[in-house]
Amino acid sequence: MKKRNLMILAGALGIAALAAYVTRTSWMSGGSVQGPPRARVVSVELAKAERKPVPVDVDSIGTVTPISSVALKSRVETTIVSVHFEDGAKVNKGDLLFTLDARQIDALIEQAEGVLAKDQAQLEAALRDVRRFGDLIGKGATTQVNLDNAKTQADILTGTIKADQSALDNLRVQKSYTTIRAPFSGRISVANVKVGNFVRPADTAPLAVINQMAPVYVTFAIPQRALVELRDAMAAGGSKVIATIPGHQRSEDGKVAMVENTVDATTGMVTVRGIMNNENETLWPGTLVNTRLIIRTEDGVTVPTAAVQRSQSGNFVFVMKDGKAHVQPVTVSRTFQGSSVIASGLSGGEDVIVDGQLLLSEGTPVAPRGAKAGA
Repeated sequence: MKKRNLMILAGALGIAALAAYVTRTSWMSGGSVQGPPRARVVSVELAKAERKPVPVDVDSIGTVTPISSVALKSRVETTIVSVHFEDGAKVNKGDLLFTLDARQIDALIEQAEGVLAKDQAQLEAALRDVRRFGDLIGKGATTQVNLDNAKTQADILTGTIKADQSALDNLRVQKSYTTIRAPFSGRISVANVKVGNFVRPADTAPLAVINQMAPVYVTFAIPQRALVELRDAMAAGGSKVIATIPGHQRSEDGKVAMVENTVDATTGMVTVRGIMNNENETLWPGTLVNTRLIIRTEDGVTVPTAAVQRSQSGNFVFVMKDGKAHVQPVTVSRTFQGSSVIASGLSGGEDVIVDGQLLLSEGTPVAPRGAKAGA
C-alpha cells in the first residue's frame, strides 16, 4: 500500500513538471505575449547632393617675386650729402632719394662754359675776317689765300665749339648723377650708406634696393597633365590664379601671365607665373603662398567627401529614402575643397548620409540626427 502511494506521488510530480515546462513562456513573462523583435533605427547625419558650378583647379606652393627690382648705385666718385627717405618706406616714381656732393662737377661745368665762350668769341672774329676778306677780294685788295685761310679758321673754331658743347653736356649729365631718384614706385630697403660716406661706381654693395609691390608675380609649378587645358583656358581668357598667405584668410586674385617653354624632365612639372594686382600689398616679395590655379568651371554634382564609402566593387554612398538607407554606387571624378565631384550615380537633390555609416547596410531604418529614433 505504501509502495503504491509512492508511485502515485511520483506520477503526480512528473505531470506537474511537464505542465510547468510546457507553460514556461507564460509564467516567465508574467502572462504577456510578445510579437517579433523590432528593427533598430540608426541615427545618422545627412547632407544634400548639390548640382552647382565646380572649378577645375590645381593647388600648388608659389613664391612672390617683384616685377621690377633695382639696386641703386652711384655713377660718380663722391660723398653722400643727404638721404631723403626712411628705411623701408614706400616711394613714388621720381622721388628724390640721395643727394651726392656735386661741387667738383659744378667747377668743371663753369670751366667748360668759359672755354665755350672763348671759342665762340674767336669764331665771331674768324667770321668777321671772312666777310672782310670777301669784300677786299672783290676790290682786288687781297689775295684768295687770305680768304681761304679765314674760312678754314672759322671752320676749325666751329668744330671746336661743338667739342666744347659736348664736353659741357657730358659734365651736366655727370651732374645729374649726383641726385638719385626712384625709377618706379615701390618699397625701398634699408639705406646701406649714410651722410658722409664715400661712394664710387666700383662698389659692390648697392646704396639701397627698390622692389615694385603692385603688381607682383607669383611663380609656381603645375603637373604637365594640366598644361594642355591651361593653354586652352589662356587662349579663351578664362584662367585665374588665387594666392593666399598660409595661416591667413587674405588673398589676391590675378591671371596667368606666362607659362615656361619647357617641362622639367626630372619632376614632370612646368613653371607658371601669375600676375597679381596687389594694390593693398598683401603679397610681399619672397613670401611662400598657397596658390590655386582655376583652369575652368563646369557643372557637377557634389557631396561631402565623408559621404563617399569604398568597397571592393568601387565607391558608393548611402542614400536615405523612405526612412531607410540604400546603397548607391557612384563614380568620383575629383575632390574640391572637402567635397567630392560625382561623375555618375547621383543627379542632385538626394539625401546622402555623411556620418553613421558603420552601422548601416542595405535597407537599414535610419532617422536624421536630432529627430527621435521612434518617430
